[in-house]
Amino acid sequence: MILTAAVTLLITVLTTTVCFSVFQLFLRRNQVQSAEFSLQVVSNNIATDMKDIIYFSKWCCSNGVIQDYLEAFKDVNKLPTASNDSSNLRPMALSTHNRLKEEYYKTRSYKYLRAIVSTNNENNFLHMTSSVSTSSPYAAKLIRKSDFFEPLYHADDFLWIGLIHDPLSSITQGEFIPIVRPVYDKFNSEIIGWTYVEISTRLFTDYLATYPLPDDSLFFINMGDKTYRYQSNTLVETQKPYKISENSARKESFLAGTLVHSVTMSGGEKRILIERPIDGVNDWSISQILSEQQFKQQKNLYTLLIIGICFFIVSMGILLAFFLNRFIMEPIHKLSNKIDGISTGDFSRDNTIEWNHELGQIGRGINNMSGNIITLMEKRVSDEKQKKDLEYQILQSQINPHFLYNTLNSIKWMATIQNAGGIADMTTALARLLKNVSKGTASMIPLREELDLIKDYFLIQQYRYGGSVTIEYQIQSDELYNCQIHRFSLQPIIENALFHGIEPKGAAGRIIVSAEAEEIAGEKGLMIRVTDNGIGMSEEMIEKVLREDTDSHNKTEFFRHVGISNVNKRIQYDFGSEYGITITSRQGEFTTMTIRLPYVLFTEKQLAER
Repeated sequence: MILTAAVTLLITVLTTTVCFSVFQLFLRRNQVQSAEFSLQVVSNNIATDMKDIIYFSKWCCSNGVIQDYLEAFKDVNKLPTASNDSSNLRPMALSTHNRLKEEYYKTRSYKYLRAIVSTNNENNFLHMTSSVSTSSPYAAKLIRKSDFFEPLYHADDFLWIGLIHDPLSSITQGEFIPIVRPVYDKFNSEIIGWTYVEISTRLFTDYLATYPLPDDSLFFINMGDKTYRYQSNTLVETQKPYKISENSARKESFLAGTLVHSVTMSGGEKRILIERPIDGVNDWSISQILSEQQFKQQKNLYTLLIIGICFFIVSMGILLAFFLNRFIMEPIHKLSNKIDGISTGDFSRDNTIEWNHELGQIGRGINNMSGNIITLMEKRVSDEKQKKDLEYQILQSQINPHFLYNTLNSIKWMATIQNAGGIADMTTALARLLKNVSKGTASMIPLREELDLIKDYFLIQQYRYGGSVTIEYQIQSDELYNCQIHRFSLQPIIENALFHGIEPKGAAGRIIVSAEAEEIAGEKGLMIRVTDNGIGMSEEMIEKVLREDTDSHNKTEFFRHVGISNVNKRIQYDFGSEYGITITSRQGEFTTMTIRLPYVLFTEKQLAER
């Protein structure tokens, strides 16, 4: 019964899923194909018109008659009267106008055009338009002063800046696509004039008037970096209300050149976008977001069918479950009772729930879980006890330094009263050192605080060595003082330089501590170098120092647990293997220990809270 129910359910689910998927696939493919062919028709018509328009614009720039006209009138302020026309300029202007008119009306798309050919001084120009309008004597000057003129005039080729308002009329609200190209002298590269061609938006709206566009479908025209939405037989500039998914260009387009994208609308809805470039015009394309209403009606019918099938399957499943539960109810009750017992604290093992079937595997898992819980609880109790012991030890370690540096402060004041300046300086430095050890538990402190600790520590050592050792600080910038560094990172290195570098040399010693910003692993980092002029270190000793603490029993009481190896491990544990400590040395001359850290600054708020 279980096998039959499972196989039946599986076949039903697979059948309905495949049928539904195939149905949606064919519906989507039909919709995409229909939209592609519709866009192709519109695109081809627009491309044909634009081909004629671009040809006409180029003709105006290269025709010899127009070039002769522009050359003759380039220095003429106005057309001479008939009585003063000694150079026959008036017949030339009339002849050129007739030739321009002839070519204008030969253009297939002349009804969408207005053309002006002007000299550089804008006083003489030829004006052609298919509509009834009055030509202004200042038309060329108005166009030359328009914002769009200069970018189009100086462009290397045709440049599309989108729609503009009619520059020749403050009343007309229509929009046009401008074309401006310079006219060169036919014998040299001198610019003798320019042509202006104005394309009406009817170039698009006439073809889109009968375009099948459902209510929830969107149609866009892309020109350069401008996007216009077609609605109510007009073009409205808009921002694209969708975002194309990455790598969404799919292979289900039926026509070459057409792109099918999956897009996400501004409201989060997933839609399909069909885009068709306009041949012969760079950066022009038309696109349509497909309607979802066509899917919903078909989906509703098919969904009712699926619900009916599922209802039948569920009914059969309930009937089957009723009989099957009679055979597994008792084991389930036992497992449930065992789980309830665990929730009340009974973690004992119950072997009666370990049957030789799938439920028995669950029972064994529950028993194993009970044992693991007991083990974890015992470990937690042990960890809590260790935590209490550690907290007590930390409390003791804080009490002792506080008592010591308070006592040292008293000694300092007594030494000051008795004019023992050296004792006062040493006790002051030692008190600050102990206070720094005991205050706070933060692992990261500003570099300034770490250098203050080094100064106190070195002051004490200077009295010990009788002033035969000196230290110098070379900090690249004041900003570095606020960089984060591990607490007690520099002291073990200074101590190593004193005890194992300078002291065995038996002569005056010098330590240089420098800090600068450098690039580490491709990112900005903090580089701290500590250099001494001691006896140096061998490669074997360098490896030993970085691997484990040397002579840890000789270290000072305060820092016996903070060795160079521990500092290196702390840095690499927090920031990675590209950071940490490296050592370079030349025996008998010097040793340099370099600390590499990420460049992280404390904020002003963090510094104020310290």
